[in-house]
Amino acid sequence: MGLSTSAVGAIGVWLGLIAVFGPARDVRIGWLLPLAGVHLHLDPLGGFFMALTGAVAVPVGIYAIGYAHELSRTATTVLPLFVAAMLLVPAAGSVTTFLFAWELMAIASLVLVLTDHTRPPVRSAALVYAVMTQLGFVAILVGLMVLSAAGGADRFADLGGVSEGTRTMVFLLTLAGFGSKAGLVPLHAWLPRAHPEAPSPVSALMSAAMVTLGIYGIVRIDLQLLGPGPRWWALTLLAVGAASALYGVLQASVAADLKRLLAYSTTENMGLITLGLGAATLFADAGAGAPATIAMTAAVLHLLAHAAFKCLAFMAAGSVLSVTGLRDLDRLGGLARRMPATTTLFGVAALGASGLPLGAGFVSEWLLLQSLIRAPGNDTVVSLLGPLAMGAVALTAGLGVATMVKAFGIGFLARPRSEPASAARESSRTMVGAMTIAAIGCALIAVVPGLVAPALRRVLETLPAAQTVNFTDFGIMIRLPGVPGSLAPAVIAGALVLAILAVVVASQWRSRRRPAAERLPLWACGAGDLTARMQYTATSFAEPLQRVFDDVLRPDTAIEVTPTAESRYMADRVTYRNRIGDAIEERLYTPVVRAVATAAAVIRRAHTGSIHLYLAYGALGVLIILVVAK
Repeated sequence: MGLSTSAVGAIGVWLGLIAVFGPARDVRIGWLLPLAGVHLHLDPLGGFFMALTGAVAVPVGIYAIGYAHELSRTATTVLPLFVAAMLLVPAAGSVTTFLFAWELMAIASLVLVLTDHTRPPVRSAALVYAVMTQLGFVAILVGLMVLSAAGGADRFADLGGVSEGTRTMVFLLTLAGFGSKAGLVPLHAWLPRAHPEAPSPVSALMSAAMVTLGIYGIVRIDLQLLGPGPRWWALTLLAVGAASALYGVLQASVAADLKRLLAYSTTENMGLITLGLGAATLFADAGAGAPATIAMTAAVLHLLAHAAFKCLAFMAAGSVLSVTGLRDLDRLGGLARRMPATTTLFGVAALGASGLPLGAGFVSEWLLLQSLIRAPGNDTVVSLLGPLAMGAVALTAGLGVATMVKAFGIGFLARPRSEPASAARESSRTMVGAMTIAAIGCALIAVVPGLVAPALRRVLETLPAAQTVNFTDFGIMIRLPGVPGSLAPAVIAGALVLAILAVVVASQWRSRRRPAAERLPLWACGAGDLTARMQYTATSFAEPLQRVFDDVLRPDTAIEVTPTAESRYMADRVTYRNRIGDAIEERLYTPVVRAVATAAAVIRRAHTGSIHLYLAYGALGVLIILVVAK
């Protein structure tokens, strides 16, 4: 079924590119769904997300062939269906078709999360995911039904002319529903639970492709169909994006579970994209066409970059998990010598997630910062929020670097900290080959982003916030439209290659002129050979950040000292416990869950099993309805 998944993905790329560069196409299949039928509409915006989803599915399908021993028969069967459902979402041209595709995608992903359902953590994660995804679906359902009823049509192209109150209601409902799927704060609770417990190919698809469809819903419904909206819509997107980026990267920086770290990194990057959408909308409302176009370009390009490096990162994490059985960074290490290919490929993904030069996320984050720097100064709101948003992006980028240094340095370098890590070996050629394909995508986006410029221009033409200024000079040299500023990633890459070659040549020349060096044992201050206990763990590496952001992270820390039997003043054992949960989940969701459980216990008492009592309930309900109706 891995080949089937790749084949479905390749078809998605083909159809998506046709939609991006060709005229809009409508397809109607009347018999497939009762009453409404299925209506498909392929345009540049939907085609872009179809091509992105398909491009992720191609390497994941190849990867799943080598990962087949970890997948059940149900998972291998549902995997191509999941990809097909995701491709159907951006292709939907009507409310009914969209809701059908969205629910099909949700059900397929839930089945895949439940692959290893015999383990309690998997069942718990699947329950949280099911509740969150269905609540999000209810919000989307109500919002789109209200929009359809007010607009008097089912097709997206025919909707319009709704009142301001209806637009506001639909905006709030759809933002909540799509934001839940994108993992935006505070609706992100399912993401750090489901991603670590799902099989790694499923995690790659969910994080690199499925969450981006939440962004698609925001762009399609809130920005394109309902937009341009009032200014507070842009401010809401800006605030939600900044909060998601900062909270996601903070949680990722202190996470010791590799896949949980990557899941929180997804929240971070979806937050940056949402911040870009909000900034573009705000700048367009302020009449600043150039910064608006740059911010929207940054958001769309970061969607591509995130899909590439997050797909690669989850596949590399799955490669480690399949060989060692470990996700805990505190127990990994020493994989660079035992898994050199996986280590190198994860390094490519980590570089992209860090937002550093020659990383896949560098150009898009640079564009986002440039849009905020070039924000107009004649608007009070923009003048106040621009520096705050810039600070949020800068802090997110800095913490993102620390997070990926921890993941790569602690997890793959130094010495192994457990027996499984010491016995690790390289993954199969199929898995390495799939990761290599994703790494090539990361390199192309990082060095020659001009390759995707034609697709970006077609997408930007469909978005109201980016229609006033054309971003035409996006090639080898990226020149900002309407404002000073330029960047040449290929020149940076070439200069770095030349510098490395110069250092290698110089070192070789000096080594030939030096006499042969005598090999001596490493001096370790009299301590003998270095051991794993002498190096940082993921927990100790993140401890300074934990202290700085203690009020946000709310860690649960305790030290237990067990005295000896001879004297209570002499310690026999010291136990240190440090648990960092999700503060938003514990403070927001836990009380709600407790209240629902209490209400359910009260209601359960009313179910006595007596048919006479149930008839009385029905009669009382009818009586209340008659009184109210009268």
